[in-house]
Amino acid sequence: MGNIVAIVGRPNVGKSTLYNRLIGERQAIIDDISGVTRDRQYGQSFWNGKTFTVVDTGGFVKNSDDVFEKAIRLQVQIAIDEASVIIFMTDVMTGITDLDEEVANMLRRGDKPVLLAVNKVDNHDRMLIANEFWSLGFEETYFLSSINGGGSGELLDAVAEHITEIKRVDSDLPRFAVVGQPNVGKSSFVNALVGEERNIVTDIAGTTRDAIHTRYTKFDKDFLLIDTAGIRKKNKVHEDLEFYSVMRAIKAIEEADVCFLMIDALDGIESQDLSIISIIQKRNKGLVLLVNKWDAIEKETNTAKEVEENLRKRIAPFNDVPILFISALEKQRIFKAVEAGLQVHQNRNQKIATSKLNDALHEAIDRYPPPSQKGRFAKIKYVTQLPTYYPAFAFFCNNPKYVKDSYKQYLENVWRKKFDLTGVPIGMFFRKK
Repeated sequence: MGNIVAIVGRPNVGKSTLYNRLIGERQAIIDDISGVTRDRQYGQSFWNGKTFTVVDTGGFVKNSDDVFEKAIRLQVQIAIDEASVIIFMTDVMTGITDLDEEVANMLRRGDKPVLLAVNKVDNHDRMLIANEFWSLGFEETYFLSSINGGGSGELLDAVAEHITEIKRVDSDLPRFAVVGQPNVGKSSFVNALVGEERNIVTDIAGTTRDAIHTRYTKFDKDFLLIDTAGIRKKNKVHEDLEFYSVMRAIKAIEEADVCFLMIDALDGIESQDLSIISIIQKRNKGLVLLVNKWDAIEKETNTAKEVEENLRKRIAPFNDVPILFISALEKQRIFKAVEAGLQVHQNRNQKIATSKLNDALHEAIDRYPPPSQKGRFAKIKYVTQLPTYYPAFAFFCNNPKYVKDSYKQYLENVWRKKFDLTGVPIGMFFRKK
């Protein structure tokens, strides 16, 4: 599932409009379900039976002219390194610019499929002018008008052709990914776990070109660790780039069942961490929050408790997650972290008997029936678990639209208390019966 489609190109050629169209309605639907904020930089798209992540590289550029070209070159390079498919956007109104030529040269030297999208082609005259773009030498060239959507279907068909569904290796083993911002101690954590005893560890050829799946079999535990931290040493510039670390995080999250999100005890949780949580939640992966470098914090009574309460407030509403205070360097509580991860994996895979679900539902309704809306009541008749790879439940009722969000949240809280769902995003779907 590490399928990333990156949109590259100069500013103002319409990258964001195309991005919005590609993730379009689906993004809005996903957000309605989980109540997470919409992120303009990356989202999920589903087309012709394929699911992929779309990254709008333009969302990461700070608008200052002197670094413009340099920043764009850097993004193109990262897209070549990290994406599965690249959409190179140009604009028929400005014709082929020097920067377009330069980007085209970089992309031709790379080994990734490139789809050239010539934007703003919305009448016959522009169609004639657009033909000059064939000279950039990309076999797959598409003319579109991303404002009204003309041509985007053909472009998506082509993207889907290039996306391969990745077959999982050892699919019954839990897969853990360690994610977080640069320099929070991800590598130290992986090294502390794996240690130097490489003979216990067998490297399995990763399903993607550059995620190493390390099988961990010590202390009667058996799982795969997806290590994206120390793969190919990039130059320092990449490491500091938000865009780069986000690409890496998305890739690791897509491959994992449970994500350890590591934050720095000294810095606390930052907006990029919240973005990563939102991706984990949208992809319905398990989550364990690790507060690293806890050994460096001046302790007072209740410090951990206060920090934990504060963290739960920041990550609400999805805050029923294990939070552990660790030190990767001192190897403090790192095995507790593994145990928490295995527990979350178990929670995520459980199948709950329909009779138990319905008992819980009737109890919840007796305690607090759905409030009326415009004098009408929703009657929730029964519930069943859906056959998905994460816990999702269908509630059948006479009129789903009268079930308010606050009531859905109430039911989710009941579910979390009643069944072991800590660390796991859950789906609650209300259907007409």
